[in-house]
Amino acid sequence: MDEPTTTGQQGEQLARSYLLRQGLRFITSNYRSRRGEIDLIMRDGNALVFIEVRYRRPSSFGGGLDSISLRKQRRLIAAALHYLQSLPGNPPACRFDIIAIDGERPEDGRITWLQNVIEHH
Repeated sequence: MDEPTTTGQQGEQLARSYLLRQGLRFITSNYRSRRGEIDLIMRDGNALVFIEVRYRRPSSFGGGLDSISLRKQRRLIAAALHYLQSLPGNPPACRFDIIAIDGERPEDGRITWLQNVIEHH
């Protein structure tokens, strides 16, 4: 397995554990559709939460939060809409969160959790 995949998986596992400790409930990870992928899908009370996990080593190019482009946001929204269409009944309240992990290694990184960061109209 190559290093970026392993590092990405470590970051996602770290984010999942962190969110579970915050009271969220795990639904699935690495949800894929033709239009995009969602790292984690969890529940926070009655709300469905689509979570993008970003890990970045320290650099002059910015941290994990700086790496969410408009194109990436559109792909997250498209994948979330695909997921919602697979659910029975009316869709629940939803939001998009970002977990950014910045540090030399994911397990030593600083976690930043931003809630409801992408607006979809």
